[in-house]
Amino acid sequence: MDGRKFTGKLSVRLVSSLAKVFADEVAGEDLVGGRLPKLCGLGGEQVSFQAAYFYEGNLSRYMKVCVESDLPVSVRLVRLVPVSYPFRTGWSDEDYLRKVPGLYPDALQEVTDGIVRAIEGQWRSLWIEVSIPQGCPAGEYPVRVLFCDTDCDVDSASASAASDAENHGVHAEARTTVHVVGADLPAQVLKHTEWFHADCLAEYYGVEALSERHWAIMKNFIKKAAERGCNMILTPIFTPPLDTEVGTERMTVQLVDVKKPKSGAYVFGFENLERWVKMCEECGIRYFEMAHLFTQWGALAAPKIVAEVEVESLNKAPNSRWESRRIFGWDTPADGEEYRGFLKAFLPELTKTLQSLGIADRTYFHISDEPSEEHLAQYQRNKELVQPYLKGFPILDALSDITFYEMGVVEEPVCASNHIEPFLERAHGKIWSYYCISQAVKVSNRFLAMPSSRNRIYGYQVFKFGMEGILHWGYNFYHTERSRKIINPYVSTDGDGSFPAGDAFLVYPGKDGMPEESLRFVVLAEALQDVRAFRLLESLTDHETVVNLVEEGLKEPITFSEYPKGEAFCLNMRARVNQKIEELLKHPGTSER
Repeated sequence: MDGRKFTGKLSVRLVSSLAKVFADEVAGEDLVGGRLPKLCGLGGEQVSFQAAYFYEGNLSRYMKVCVESDLPVSVRLVRLVPVSYPFRTGWSDEDYLRKVPGLYPDALQEVTDGIVRAIEGQWRSLWIEVSIPQGCPAGEYPVRVLFCDTDCDVDSASASAASDAENHGVHAEARTTVHVVGADLPAQVLKHTEWFHADCLAEYYGVEALSERHWAIMKNFIKKAAERGCNMILTPIFTPPLDTEVGTERMTVQLVDVKKPKSGAYVFGFENLERWVKMCEECGIRYFEMAHLFTQWGALAAPKIVAEVEVESLNKAPNSRWESRRIFGWDTPADGEEYRGFLKAFLPELTKTLQSLGIADRTYFHISDEPSEEHLAQYQRNKELVQPYLKGFPILDALSDITFYEMGVVEEPVCASNHIEPFLERAHGKIWSYYCISQAVKVSNRFLAMPSSRNRIYGYQVFKFGMEGILHWGYNFYHTERSRKIINPYVSTDGDGSFPAGDAFLVYPGKDGMPEESLRFVVLAEALQDVRAFRLLESLTDHETVVNLVEEGLKEPITFSEYPKGEAFCLNMRARVNQKIEELLKHPGTSER
């Protein structure tokens, strides 16, 4: 097949970052001539859009893509991925794009040498991201997208008039403009954690846990998380007791070394924890959450902890030897004497280390994930067990039952977004929000089958209701439910039928230990950029002014479960905020508080 020359017609549509381009459909509006505002952003912001293209010709053809702009631009191919489990029966609403298995757009793949393939009779799209440097002068910045023959002289094609473009091997082009507001986004205040699963990276790439190669891969993934607004990280002081079948184990990834001499006095080593903290801070992480001190869904047992245990020599000589053994796990009662003694020895040494590393005031602890009402007594006993050693450290846990908060058992609750209303009504302290597999009806989420606007609106919701932070359980969870099996996320986006596709991870494990982003991750990052823009306007006016501006003309106020649907609202919401910022900076005397 001759992949150099086109023999048919190439159609191109520019659509927003909130559109989803399936092989048979562009689920989104055109950027030009419709209801969508002009692309716009502030200094320090990444503004994305897509170039969707459709080829009517003979077989498939390769082509070269060139994007011209005075601003830094990156181009990636939106790769279609298999979705066999798009939604949960009985756990959905009308705001899904599709509810059938198929190929869905998600993975963002680097375009090598600008070469992409056009498939006959199918839509594909390019993800184009424009980076606005801090301090960028205000103004209009044109962006031109060219689709050319692979041997096209791009410089000549760029200089040619539109009427002469085909003679230079250009088969289609599209233009848009990015309006830059003459102000920078403020620093992110909202705390944001996407749970990092170190074992999944070691398993997928086939490397030994905490080997030098594993450290390098983890750094790549952590750096990418920080670049997209994750400023907090789950820290595996011990193998996190999350999503693990009772009686089984996940791969050991334990940053704290434990020795148990025959004398019984524990000895701890924190060198790997110190390395972790330094690496994460270099990547841009500011806040640290220690892995849960008790098992998930009930807090009934101790987490898996491995130690070097001193034992008698095999030849009964006076010397002893050391063996690596699991000393705690599912068979260890959470409040049993053995684990109580361990915590009494360990937690003071850990907190002392956190102090010496300078992160004690930026560290959070967990007791147990997602306890329910039936676990309240057990959870409270565990909390009372560790509280004397964790004075001054906030304890953070995901939950749905406000009783834990009202009894003072959890100081900073991470509230399920579909159960958050009682917390908003009755809580007086800091609260967080989260969503996962169960938040599938009405509330925001980021399943592949959902429109991206349902992902983007989350930023306004957490701003309006003053969330201290947001949490999600799956940055890179490449297992099935309860970690029964390891999966390839490029083949199974739903954990082999465990979760609706897209729930378990935001990044794919790309080549050479590098993360490959999902479009869902970039859209979530756009939501965080929205929060920062809202905060800038808030600093120029007040919170009420921002809320009134966003909700002007709506019949009902926005809540976590009620909000306007569709990309047009999200994009116009942000455009109005940008416009107001620009007006106030040009005419500061008009600001009213």
